[in-house]
Amino acid sequence: MRAVVQRVSRASVEVDGETVGAIHGGLLVLVGVGREDTHQDALYLADKIVNLRIFPDDEGKLNRSVLDISGGVLAVSQFTLWGDCRKGRRPSFVEAAPPDRARELFEAFVARLRTHPIPVATGRFQETMAVHLTNDGPVTLLVDSAKRF
Repeated sequence: MRAVVQRVSRASVEVDGETVGAIHGGLLVLVGVGREDTHQDALYLADKIVNLRIFPDDEGKLNRSVLDISGGVLAVSQFTLWGDCRKGRRPSFVEAAPPDRARELFEAFVARLRTHPIPVATGRFQETMAVHLTNDGPVTLLVDSAKRF
């Protein structure tokens, strides 16, 4: 699984003009599920992200996690993170998981996030969404469960 993690002062996601998820400070996480990903990848990614020390402490050093600051996580499924742009002009998405498998693993990722004492919001799976954010820092990281070893 792949994630783009952005530290935000606020973020929300809309479907057809309706806000379906929002947080006030924390992390916006765009999540892509690959064809070879497993349940263990979902658990690893969730735990890794909530424990990333990317929020400043009293001295301005990045020593606090979203758990430490009692921030929220807005998780948005985004299969295009598996787009391969190496050939031609149109991305190939053959390495992205099929929708049913992607939904299952995205939901496992969100369920794991919800085991932590922080607010968790989501977009809607397989919907066209408008994502709004105010990036804080900016701080943006890529996390890939295949690169954990």
